[in-house]
Amino acid sequence: MKRKIIKIDTELCNGCGNCIPNCQEGALQIIDGKARLISDLFCDGLGACLGTCPEDAISIEEREAEPYNEYKVMEAISKQGEGTIKAHLTHLKEHGEMGYYNEGLAYLKENNISINFENKPNMEQSNSHCGCPGSKTIDLRGEDTNETTFNAKVPSQLKQWPVQMHLISPNAAYFKNADVLIAADCTAFAMGGFHNDLMKGKAIAIACPKLDSDMEIYIDKIKAMIDEANINTLTVAIMEVPCCGGLLRMAQMAVEKASRKVPIKLIIINIKGEIDKEMWV
Repeated sequence: MKRKIIKIDTELCNGCGNCIPNCQEGALQIIDGKARLISDLFCDGLGACLGTCPEDAISIEEREAEPYNEYKVMEAISKQGEGTIKAHLTHLKEHGEMGYYNEGLAYLKENNISINFENKPNMEQSNSHCGCPGSKTIDLRGEDTNETTFNAKVPSQLKQWPVQMHLISPNAAYFKNADVLIAADCTAFAMGGFHNDLMKGKAIAIACPKLDSDMEIYIDKIKAMIDEANINTLTVAIMEVPCCGGLLRMAQMAVEKASRKVPIKLIIINIKGEIDKEMWV
């Protein structure tokens, strides 16, 4: 059967990673400084990653594709080196495709390909994009939470409704001449002081650059906030995982398209709820 699938020109690819957050299936990863399609199985061919590459290294091709065969995929992937092989197998395992995962291991054994899976780095030890860092299971129950006892409830700093990007109107009164916070969905759950530290005094919109659909609308809405609502500043709060980076890129694209220029502050929050980085970009 013929089907559409993405094609990456590795000669043009500079490894910037802009394409990664837009692949909702997790089929793209940065391996050895290049974007790689680690598995045909998870590429739907819809081209969500198109238009995000500054080097035009990504295109769609239509080619003959047999029913998925892990051995044939492994035959192609094994030529790309150990990093890509490990990323592919981890990808299968994290998506519950244990049948294909075991077939992949069998291929390695039959072809005498030795892969060292020991001492695999985790999210806290490495910036590697192998696997799907945003969906990696991490148990934080044993961590010191610095628990503080409050004598009263902490008041909410939310001064508007709705907050989800698809639902908000960029011309709503609360956006007029406001300082705006655009936050990744997970940030408020990770950061204990989110309301007072990030949200206080700001109009807010929330989004998930990995799971939301029709995100082109988000760029248009942010542009409207800038040009029509005359917002003062734009703060983008994201998690440390790679898939969150798409939110900053959308904000930057909106500023590029807008007739006015507003400053953007980036805040990166780690999974322990701490601010790792805060800077104007």
